[in-house]
Amino acid sequence: MTSSTQGEPLTKNEAISRPQSNASTRSAAVICVFCGSSPGSSPSHTAAARSLAQTLHVNNISLVYGGGTTGLMGELARTLVSLSGPEAVHGIIPDALIQFERQGRPGPADDAKADGGNIEIDEKIYGRTTVVRDMHTRKQLMAKKVMEGGPGSGFVALSGGYGTLEELMEVITWNQLGIHGKGIVVYNVDGYYDGLIQWVKSAVSAGFIARGNAGILVEALEAEEAIRFLREYRVAEGRFNLDWGQK
Repeated sequence: MTSSTQGEPLTKNEAISRPQSNASTRSAAVICVFCGSSPGSSPSHTAAARSLAQTLHVNNISLVYGGGTTGLMGELARTLVSLSGPEAVHGIIPDALIQFERQGRPGPADDAKADGGNIEIDEKIYGRTTVVRDMHTRKQLMAKKVMEGGPGSGFVALSGGYGTLEELMEVITWNQLGIHGKGIVVYNVDGYYDGLIQWVKSAVSAGFIARGNAGILVEALEAEEAIRFLREYRVAEGRFNLDWGQK
């Protein structure tokens, strides 16, 4: 990162722009999707979750997500399981969040800890679920699944609230620090992420994000674009080449 890359306005196509073509052959791709446990106020968000699931199915891509059965998380998982089968979906959820993000789970919370944390309730509807102890373990395990995936693996953010944004920002930071080199896409439904996109541009202009790192985050307007952009993803020029011992 040099001083010449900061404090300069971005041109229209520099920040969160369409990536140049560099397609790779997909093999056992895994995509982690961050999204809300609420459906949102517009049906467009639910439709986008359904469309993304259909696109994952068509491309034979596995999903790892936050394990919820409500809102966009539930719609995404249900749709993909109905198309690709339970083996295509792996939900990872902290025990404390089950009462808020899952439905149809009988008994006290400890009932789900059998079988090493894996529960089979609603597997035919929502896929496999792993219950973990805390949020950090959840995020670490989701990221691990992606990093172990083949070409085309990466992260997609559908619409969501604080949790979705926090998860998105963490994997962006990990990419910048060189912890992983997987693609990160925001699926911008009805302009939901316009403010975030503008913030990145403003942060570059203000000298807080290097111009060479503006492209860590890529914008997609359709589900097919999200998948294609992950396949074509190129690591940003401004990434830190740090050795974390877990590439």
